[in-house]
Amino acid sequence: MGVSLLSTFTSLVNVPSLTISTTPTIRFPSNAVVIRCNKMDTDVPDENVLRRREVLKCFGAAVGMELLASSGSFVEMASAADLIQRRQRSEFQSSIRQTLSAAIKGKPELIPYILTLALNDAITYDKATKSGGPNGSIRLSSEISRPENNGLSAALNLIEEAKQEIDSYSKGGPISFADLIPFAGQSAVKATFLASAIRKCGGNIEKGSILYSAYGSSGQWGLFDRQFGRTDSQEPDPEGRVPQWGKATVQEMKNKFSSIGLGPRQLAVMSAFLGPDQAATEALLATDPDVTPWVQKYQRSRETVSQTDYEVDLITTLTKLCSLGQQINYEAYTYPARKIELSKLKL
Repeated sequence: MGVSLLSTFTSLVNVPSLTISTTPTIRFPSNAVVIRCNKMDTDVPDENVLRRREVLKCFGAAVGMELLASSGSFVEMASAADLIQRRQRSEFQSSIRQTLSAAIKGKPELIPYILTLALNDAITYDKATKSGGPNGSIRLSSEISRPENNGLSAALNLIEEAKQEIDSYSKGGPISFADLIPFAGQSAVKATFLASAIRKCGGNIEKGSILYSAYGSSGQWGLFDRQFGRTDSQEPDPEGRVPQWGKATVQEMKNKFSSIGLGPRQLAVMSAFLGPDQAATEALLATDPDVTPWVQKYQRSRETVSQTDYEVDLITTLTKLCSLGQQINYEAYTYPARKIELSKLKL
C-alpha cells in the first residue's frame, strides 16, 4: 500500500519516557499493521511500561514486516526477469527449428545420419567418470573420423552450415554444438513423424500436416526443450565408448545401452538411430528375446493414426540421452532487454 511500517514505530524510539495504557495493544494508524507487546511489571508503582527487551522485540517485528512487505517488489522483478529470459530462449529455439527444418527439408536423405550423429555424440557418456555425453565433441576432427562415425560427415556439415545462419541472428551469442546437435536430432525425428502422417494420408502433405498437428506428440518435447544451455567440450571424448552399430551384435548394443541406464525397451525405440535402414535394424533386434516384444510394440504403434506409444517413448529416451552428464546454463542465449523510453512514445 506504500505505507512504511517503520514510520509507524517512531513512538518506541524514546525508551525511558514510553508508557502505554492498560490495554496491551499498541494501535497504529488504520492502514498500518497492529503489533502486540506484552505488558510487563516494573519497579515503578501504578505504571505500565515496556522494558527495553520488549521494545526491541516490537522494533524487530516491525523491521521484519517492513522487509517482508518490501520484498514483494524484488520477487516481482525477479519473476519478470525470468519470464523475459524464458521468452528470449523460446523465441530463439523457434528460430533454430525453422533453420534446421529448412536445412533438413532440402536434404532429407541425411535424416538417418543426423539421428546417428546425435546418438553417437550423446552415448559417449561414462557413468563411472561422469564424462562424455552430448557435449558437441563429435564435431572435432579426431572424433568424427573414428570408425563408428563413418559416413556422418555430411550430416555434420549440414549442422555446421545451419550454425552459421543461426549465429548470424542470435542475440545471445553463438549456439554451442552441444545444443545444436541434439536440436538437429529433434528436428530429424519430427521430420520422420510428419513423413509418417503424410504417408497415412496417401501422400497428401496438407492432410498429413493436419493429422500430425492434431494427433502428434509435439506437446511431449517440453523437458527436452528446457535442457538448453550446454557447453561445448574442447577435447574429444575417449575412444572405445561407441559401438559400430552396423557391425555390433544385439548383445553389444544392449550392453552399451545398459551402461548408461537404458534397457531393451529404449534400444528398440531408438532403432532409427542405429543405421540408415530402420527395417533391417529392427529385424536384427528382433532376434533377441529381450528386445523382440518392444520391437513388435513399436511396429504396431507406428501403424496407428497417432503412433503415440512410439513417439512418446522415443521423445522420452532422446531427452534422457541428451541430458547425460551435462550442466545446463538456463540463462544461455539471453540478453539485456531493450529499455523503452516512455517520453518517446507517441500516444
